[in-house]
Amino acid sequence: MVLIVDDSPIIIERLKSMLTGVENVGTVIYASTYSRAILLLAENNPDIAVLDINLPDKNGIEILRYIKKNHVAITVIMLTNQAADYYRNLCKLLGAEYFLDKSTEFEKVPAIISSLA
Repeated sequence: MVLIVDDSPIIIERLKSMLTGVENVGTVIYASTYSRAILLLAENNPDIAVLDINLPDKNGIEILRYIKKNHVAITVIMLTNQAADYYRNLCKLLGAEYFLDKSTEFEKVPAIISSLA
């Protein structure tokens, strides 16, 4: 199961479409806010979380912290336009397995998820 957390419906739909047919993905769930993501994490146990940094309530870095404290088995892929070294280094330090720039590395997501399955 894959959890996508992004405040853009276009990004969510594009990712869902890209993940259709990827081997072993199974169900794709999604949230556009921190609070909804935390609820989905409690109700489901996704294998992979794809997180944006910018969200309307709290940010994806806070979700990353929550996951690494409470759901350590979840693989985290940060997918963001905030690709500065500061964010890349912070997310890696907090335990994100992958950090991708939306503008240049978006297309890598299906291959990464397929390699994890």
